[in-house]
Amino acid sequence: MLKEEEAFLKALDVAYSYQLAKKMEKPRTNPVLGFRTAGSEAEFETGEMLAREMRNIGLSDVVKDQVEVDVWDFHHAVLSFQDRQGRERRLQLGAYQTQFDTRGPKTYSVVYAGKGTARDYEGLDVRGKLVLVDINQRDEWWINFPVYQAKRKGAAALIAVQDQGYGEVDDEALNAQDIAGPADAPAFSISRADAQVLKEEMEEGEISVSFDASSRVREKGQSYNIVGRIPGRNTSKSILLSAHYDSYFSGFQDDNTAVSMMFGIARALVKSGYEPKYNLIFCAMAAEEWGVINSKYDWSTGAYEEIFTARPQWRGQVIADLNFELPAFAHGKKDGVRCTYEYEAFLKDFASGISPDETVYPEGIEVLCPIETWSDDFSMAIGGIPSMVNDFASGEFMETHYHSQFDNEEFYDEGVYRFHHEFYGRLVLALDRLVVVPLDFSRLFRAVGDSEDGRLWKRANADGRELLAEAAKGEALGRDLYNRICEINLRYGKMLEEGRQEEADRLFAACEPLQEKLLYAFYKEQDYFVRLNWHDEVLFPQQAVKRNLEAVYQALDCLKEGKVRQCLEHVYSIDNNRYAFEFDREVFDYFTRYVLEQPADRLKWGAGRIVHHENLFRLVEELKRRAEGGEDRKNEAQIQELSAVAQNQAACYRDDLRYMTEATKKIGLLLEECRETARSEEIGADGK
Repeated sequence: MLKEEEAFLKALDVAYSYQLAKKMEKPRTNPVLGFRTAGSEAEFETGEMLAREMRNIGLSDVVKDQVEVDVWDFHHAVLSFQDRQGRERRLQLGAYQTQFDTRGPKTYSVVYAGKGTARDYEGLDVRGKLVLVDINQRDEWWINFPVYQAKRKGAAALIAVQDQGYGEVDDEALNAQDIAGPADAPAFSISRADAQVLKEEMEEGEISVSFDASSRVREKGQSYNIVGRIPGRNTSKSILLSAHYDSYFSGFQDDNTAVSMMFGIARALVKSGYEPKYNLIFCAMAAEEWGVINSKYDWSTGAYEEIFTARPQWRGQVIADLNFELPAFAHGKKDGVRCTYEYEAFLKDFASGISPDETVYPEGIEVLCPIETWSDDFSMAIGGIPSMVNDFASGEFMETHYHSQFDNEEFYDEGVYRFHHEFYGRLVLALDRLVVVPLDFSRLFRAVGDSEDGRLWKRANADGRELLAEAAKGEALGRDLYNRICEINLRYGKMLEEGRQEEADRLFAACEPLQEKLLYAFYKEQDYFVRLNWHDEVLFPQQAVKRNLEAVYQALDCLKEGKVRQCLEHVYSIDNNRYAFEFDREVFDYFTRYVLEQPADRLKWGAGRIVHHENLFRLVEELKRRAEGGEDRKNEAQIQELSAVAQNQAACYRDDLRYMTEATKKIGLLLEECRETARSEEIGADGK
């Protein structure tokens, strides 16, 4: 182990990080439940405290970057009534980011509406009433659909109880998520235990309750990302560490311990006397959980605004973002680091030299890619910063404790927390020993090649052979370039080991153009290649339409055989048409248009990343009628309609294959420039 690592590990104080995480719980918008929400006074107070703490531990140039966010202030939601035994019941409710302020207790009727689908409202009059529904957001649909359905039916507000999916740890668990919908469709959450009490009271119909709630949102407020640094030596290049400081409930794991771990790493580096080569930037991000009204992409707002508005100069300067989420609990027997494709090789090599205690992670460490949309590292990546995050989404914690009042210190694991401090602190030191950002584009091109298998080409009259050829060329080029990067970094490390500082400094200066070209190639790759489907999965541009086309062909074949129900099963997976099965046309259209027609400043990191859409609502309705009627009839009109959909999707697929081929060529040309720069006399070992 290097002496810098030994000094860092000796200076680490995990108890300091734990105490800071607990201290972050004090500011809250809701005196009972917690919550530290976008643009709220509680978020502001926490940011002020973190700025002071950055200065206290010795960070330099501590500033508050103002960013525009929509504001949510949830103060309380209490539902009261007298049950059939004459007992007074008082239920604490959670809330979603919507507008509903009773200005004191107000009387409402409560109606139970099953899962809140269009069919569940048949025969119900819910106008001006509170509607209680069951929801499973993990396996069925997001909260915005039943909420907007309730609004369309005239309900005063919707109250959702989690029926599995989230908050499974306890029947008393409340849950909170981003609403992804309009502010004037109010929504609250209730525990399963309290919902059962209400349901028992409603066995003979609706009941009357007193509801006292204050949930307020407003557009275009402000919050602050808190930034400090340990200065590097005469360079604009930086390594970034980030975590978000807004939260639901107390937010102990998500994300207090992540913010405080970042501070703990910074504090240990300062105390150890470490003098970095690169600037080490520490950024506590605001408004990660939610930050924009009526957008499908309403989370990670603070990070998006930081890179695209407050600090666009970080693009081309920051060689890596180490983002942290829920780091004080083991989400499985194997630890994971999730990163952009280009960082996989370096991280695998780094992780191979670290063996976690078997009591912490008995199955070791794995590296996963690409990054996902769940956390701030996605916004950083599409902004041009190669990013990574400790993997947190694979374990049962997400279904049990996540975004509930049970995310608390009871599930704190000091061993896991210490390991993550050590792992990511040593990773910072390893990155700081490099002279060239270790981006391996061959992994990206291999993924491009793997995204096509040729099974649809003949039926779609498409040809992806040129794309595969270009991907193979790019993979070989990326591998050669990465080998050169590794060789340069090894040579630089040897210079430092042998005390040849002046020679090392000359090499560092000579590598500046190569660094910039590599980071530019990464930024353009993100721009060209990163797309999303309607379920926020990260895909290459042609993959979403390819999946659609596979489903369309399967649906069409089933329909030609008279298998209507099987046809519907395949239609269900096309774009967002699964929602056509359960909700009114107005609801389906609303949440389609708000993706396709809203301006980019409301779509944030999702803008332009969904390209095509097939609206099959009318076809779904007709096929449902036929399937439910059990009639033995021909489906010629539906076959004709689905055939037209297949032709349209095939045309989109051909267009996207052509686009991907050209984009792959363009990235290849950028990498050729990088390779030539790496071969230059100033950098090359022998001038070749």
